Amino acid sequence: MARNDDLELSVEESNLDGFHEECGVFGVYGHPEAANLVYLGLYALQHRGQESAGIVSSNRKALNYHRGMGLVADIFDSSILQRLEGTSAIGHNRYSTQGSTTIKNCQPLVVEYASGGIALAHNGNLVNFAELRRQLENRGSIFQSSSDSEVIIHLIAASQAPTVVERVVEALAQIKGAYSLLVLTENEMIAVRDPSGFRPLALGKLNDAVIVASETCALDLVRAEYIREVEPGEVIVVNESGMRSFKPFMPVPTRRCIFEYVYFARPDSLLFGRNVYQVRKQQGRALARECPADADIVVPVPDSGNAAALGYAEESRLPFEMALVRSHYVGRTFIEPRQSIRHFGVKIKFNPVSDLLRDKRVVLIEDSLVRGTTLRKVIPMLRQAGAREVHMRIAAPPTTHSCFYGIDTPTREELLASTHSIEEIRQFITADSLGYLSWKGLYSFLGEEPANGFCDACFTGKYPVDIPRERVAHQLRLFDAAERRAGGNEAQR
Repeated sequence: MARNDDLELSVEESNLDGFHEECGVFGVYGHPEAANLVYLGLYALQHRGQESAGIVSSNRKALNYHRGMGLVADIFDSSILQRLEGTSAIGHNRYSTQGSTTIKNCQPLVVEYASGGIALAHNGNLVNFAELRRQLENRGSIFQSSSDSEVIIHLIAASQAPTVVERVVEALAQIKGAYSLLVLTENEMIAVRDPSGFRPLALGKLNDAVIVASETCALDLVRAEYIREVEPGEVIVVNESGMRSFKPFMPVPTRRCIFEYVYFARPDSLLFGRNVYQVRKQQGRALARECPADADIVVPVPDSGNAAALGYAEESRLPFEMALVRSHYVGRTFIEPRQSIRHFGVKIKFNPVSDLLRDKRVVLIEDSLVRGTTLRKVIPMLRQAGAREVHMRIAAPPTTHSCFYGIDTPTREELLASTHSIEEIRQFITADSLGYLSWKGLYSFLGEEPANGFCDACFTGKYPVDIPRERVAHQLRLFDAAERRAGGNEAQR
């Protein structure tokens, strides 16, 4: 193949700017096509992680697994799924929040130990990971990955408790942080949600089979009935004797991640008892009341700003227009011209509709503003397409702090709102005006209910679980790793 010196390999812009998806988990117990159902569930949860995916199944004699890098549809085919025989299975989509992007960090993690085979799929982040790993290594444990999830496996294996369930509970009692996880052995499936309830986990049923998923949209795809949330601190055990539930951990205040509503969850999911789409629409309505604009049309940054923009348009009685079109077929890598097309990375993902923008005063709606580098390029694109004014509205408060509970975020120093005023940010993104949703508006969907039970540390800096200083330093290394992966790509969200 001929070499072209004018081309270079680049990574999709969202790697560098913005809060990234965490992970998705899906489990089935008691269905003859368990692996096929998990495949479909992971497909529905693809938005929660695009770096790797894996499925582990049990035929009651042994665990069989397949894992790979990339998207679910690229990793699995019919022949692979046929080899994953059994009536129980768990799966995982990964976006790394701890550990590098390599095949050894793919989940579910699978090991053989004295009591047999065990597989684990984890969504979350352990804030005391480094301390626990040091302790385990000092006792002779050998780690095969850099994932914090492997700590849980080692703690389970090191336990002297008589049953797997007791081993899991003993292991998790030593952990601080966020975890919604699935454990699979040859004979049973275990689902656990951390006592604070940071990350979501839903329980469903398909005929006689038990289904567990990160979001209800995955239950919908396999036509499973949604039963309820797995409660914070709850352990659910499913085996041939049926399903049982108990709460072995000391209760603590619930702290569900508010950013699931702002951005992460699919809008068709039922999350924390509410439909995500309706919550975002309500937040858009609150934004219109708090930050009105003298404008002609409301335009979302697709797809994350769609629901909030609809709410803003309805409340302000302005026309809603999809005047910025997003390409849904941009992979994680593409070939980028070095200099021939300015801002190529943003252009390959977004394209303005000139006929809708020409001579219009535009309210542009986005779910959040993290580093602002994409908006700095999108807003001039709208002006070039004919927009007379661009008024930026953000359907969340200023993002001022990093997350340590299962979301890959930049360091606090890289968060624009932590070091710059709203006016400075407005100038940086080149908007005619800039407005953020208030903290009160963020919780407007609650009506008269008190705004508690949520974690909003990324907006307030109030961390419900103490963060070791070494974890703060690690956040910087995460960002540096993302920079290296991106190879200097100019397009950033």
